[in-house]
This record gives sequence, structure tokens and C-alpha cells, in this order.
Amino acid sequence: MMRSNDLKNRLKEGDVVAGPWCVLPSPDLIEIIGRTGMDFAILDMEHGPHSIQSLVNMVRAADACGCAPIVRVAKNDEALILHALDIGATGVIVPHIESCEDAYKAISYAKYHPLGNRGFSPYTRAGGYSPKDLKNHTYEQNNRTVLGLLLEGIEGINNLDEILAIKGISDKIDFIYIGAYDLSQAVGHPGEIDHPQVRNHLKTCINKIKKSGIAPGGYVAKNGDDMKWMCDLGMQIITLLPDCTLIYDAFASVIHTFDEIKPKERRK
Repeated sequence: MMRSNDLKNRLKEGDVVAGPWCVLPSPDLIEIIGRTGMDFAILDMEHGPHSIQSLVNMVRAADACGCAPIVRVAKNDEALILHALDIGATGVIVPHIESCEDAYKAISYAKYHPLGNRGFSPYTRAGGYSPKDLKNHTYEQNNRTVLGLLLEGIEGINNLDEILAIKGISDKIDFIYIGAYDLSQAVGHPGEIDHPQVRNHLKTCINKIKKSGIAPGGYVAKNGDDMKWMCDLGMQIITLLPDCTLIYDAFASVIHTFDEIKPKERRK
């Protein structure tokens, strides 16, 4: 099995990486995305119509082209996290983290002893389908698995300090993703992500996360200036528009160009 790029170490070293949200259940599309040079692809089990079977084929496609497959599970659930990791995903991003308790649960489900209590079985894709390396399996998985927390609500943002105070947090969590829109609401300017107060709070959150030895992450809805702003703030894991939106925009641009150049008498 070909492993995807070493995303975990790159984040620890301070590298900045980018990749799209993927809601379309297509291994071919994942391979195309990987061949463009994207660092990772988030396979969205919360909003995408993926099955476990389609998911494992997407993970294989990502592995084959060196693009780290990260699964966004539908909720902070032990079985969902276990399935995603057992099929060989590089890691998971766990949504709706609002408290220390939520963070502890995600860690427990995603990590083996002594970091957590992930269900053990070597008879999986992640385990090489064989018990031949039982002694090192849990150690290697803990060292390889990327775990991200998604702070989507006001409570999660307000409890960031408490979450970052978890003992040994940087050995357990690789990145914390903060939504700018959620932050705008938390500080009293809902939807105004360009508001100076929102940007100042976002910068504060990013600094706190980085000082804890964890990579901060966020979503870029546009290109160019937004990307530069996020990078300048210190974001390390930057998520791009979903695959379906990028495809839609590409075809919309082509058809717009076609409508402009075709004979006027043929235009609708």
C-alpha cells in the first residue's frame, strides 16, 4: 500500500498546506486532485453521499498519488472514527467540538493506548490485513494518524483556552480548525468576517493554537487575497472550496466564454 505524504510531520515543522473539501464520491476525482499537487483532500462524510466502500476507494486513490486523505466524520462518534482510520485514512477531522469533553472523546476514539482507547484490530487496511506486526502497529498508527478538531460553534471558540490546556495536547491533536464565520458571530458581528474585531480575534486564536504546538486551520472561500491573508495570519492547513463548487465554477466560466464568442444571432 502506498502511503500518502507525511502530512503530520509537515504540520509539526510549520509547513503550510492546502486541499479541497470533497463531497463527490469519486476515486477518479480524488486522483485528479492529487495529481495537481494538492497536499490533502478532506473526504466529507458529514455532507457528502459517501459510503464506507466508496470512501475506501477514495482513500486508495489519494494514497496512490501522494495526497493525504483526511476524513471528516459525520459526528464525534467512536464507530465512525474507527472505520475511517481502519480503512487507512491519514487522519480524521472531528466536527462540532465545543468543550474539553468533546476533545477528550475525539482523542480517545482516534488514538491507541497510551494516548487513547481506539478499538484494536490488525485485520484492516490500516493494519496491513495481517497480525504480523502486532507489536508496532499501535505505535506506528499513533505516530501516523492526523487528528483535527473542528470548532464550529460559539462554545468551542469560547472554550479554546480550556481545550489547549489539555495535558500533552500537541502530542494528541495535530490541527485545530476555526471557522471565521462562527468567530464573527461569537464576537457580535455575524457574517462580517472582514470586520477588524473579527480579524483581531482570529489572529489571537491562531497565535494561541500555534503556541500550543498545534497547526491552525481555516477555510478560504475565495482565492488570492484571502489566501495571502490567511497565510500571513499564520494558518497552516488551508481548506479550499469543495470539489463540486470548483467543477461548477470551471464549467460556468467555460460556458460564459462560449456565450460571449458564439454568433450573436445564435445567442439565446
